[in-house]
Amino acid sequence: MLSEPLTVRAALPADVPALLELMRALAVFEDYIEAFRLDERELMARAFGDNPQCQLFVAAGCGKLAGYAVLLEIPFTFDLRPTLVLKELYIAEAFRGEGLGKALMQKVAQWGTARHAGRLKWDVLAGNNNAEAFYQRLGGRPDSKWRAYQMDDRALQRLADRHAAIGQDGKSIEAEASPTGDCVSV
Repeated sequence: MLSEPLTVRAALPADVPALLELMRALAVFEDYIEAFRLDERELMARAFGDNPQCQLFVAAGCGKLAGYAVLLEIPFTFDLRPTLVLKELYIAEAFRGEGLGKALMQKVAQWGTARHAGRLKWDVLAGNNNAEAFYQRLGGRPDSKWRAYQMDDRALQRLADRHAAIGQDGKSIEAEASPTGDCVSV
């Protein structure tokens, strides 16, 4: 049981060292610690810099950070409303079962509704039945319409390196590479 009141709030720059500890713990749990490259400088820049790339919320109990949520925002899609992507939700093992996960999800929902978000999406690690049950208790449901896909960096590079594509008419479409990403003639 928590002996102090539960606090859920937006993360602050001072939280970065403790956040990184929790993020590393998640990387161990999800088995990608060998690929984990985030450090204090990068997290500061990406979460609190001039152009923040994510929204972070933290849960604190007993005078320390006990969990966090990382949210990404797709500004608009078909309905001109933002889509929120819950990239990470993690509660330290010693604090599980105390309501911190639910409190973080409520904070995420409040932030999303204030931004008029049309939806919240997230992935659950295959086999993590506890997480699936948790999200379902909150009203989340598996998305049977969509299946997640991804490309690793090597597959992405192979695709980028291809010089010709085939158009619908069966003719080759040549694409010029542009290092700046500007539009080029094809």
